[in-house]
Amino acid sequence: MSILFFILLSYLIGSIPFAFILVKLIKKIDLRTVGSGNVGATNAMRVIGFRLGTIALLLDAAKGIIPVVFFAHYVKTSSYFSIDATRLLFGIASICGHNWTLFLNFKGGKGIATSFGVLIGLAISNIVFAKVLLLLMALWTLIFVFTGYVSLASIIASIFLPIFLLFYRFNPPFLFFGIIISIFALYRHKPNINRLLQHKEHRFNVTSKILALFKKALS
Repeated sequence: MSILFFILLSYLIGSIPFAFILVKLIKKIDLRTVGSGNVGATNAMRVIGFRLGTIALLLDAAKGIIPVVFFAHYVKTSSYFSIDATRLLFGIASICGHNWTLFLNFKGGKGIATSFGVLIGLAISNIVFAKVLLLLMALWTLIFVFTGYVSLASIIASIFLPIFLLFYRFNPPFLFFGIIISIFALYRHKPNINRLLQHKEHRFNVTSKILALFKKALS
């Protein structure tokens, strides 16, 4: 089947607004009207809680995993597109679907969870890319734990994606992919960047929660 068909299918899968749907079903409210107004998993967590918000996060990640892992097997390689190139194209398409969803007048989320799913899909078939993913996860976790800002952790991790790819000497298609993902993340986080500069960004008190869990485990 043609690459174009699977690019469109990847976009459609990415467009499914799982967080919006879950909040609508559970709370009977429009996720765009509460919290940050974003239709991603982070805002859903604020509205429906951590557990159900995590389900939205996993579903958003699955939107990136499925096209990258499975669709490339149904497309014949050509002199223009290798297997890796088709996976990258499908991944970008699914992220575009999440960021600019067809089902919500092209107003979607920030794309971080779906991008994470795409990275997982690429890591499954590429051991070196798995190292890049682990580095990004470690970097994201450190920034989030020490600052409490999800947005800042996501922004910095996205900036380092093409840097890590360059460090591990990935070929141009991967570097192009990393740059595109980084640009997407920075563009979608413009409101968050403004709030960070104004010290108005929502912050999770991560340290106190970790200490509370640790004390609970010891008791």
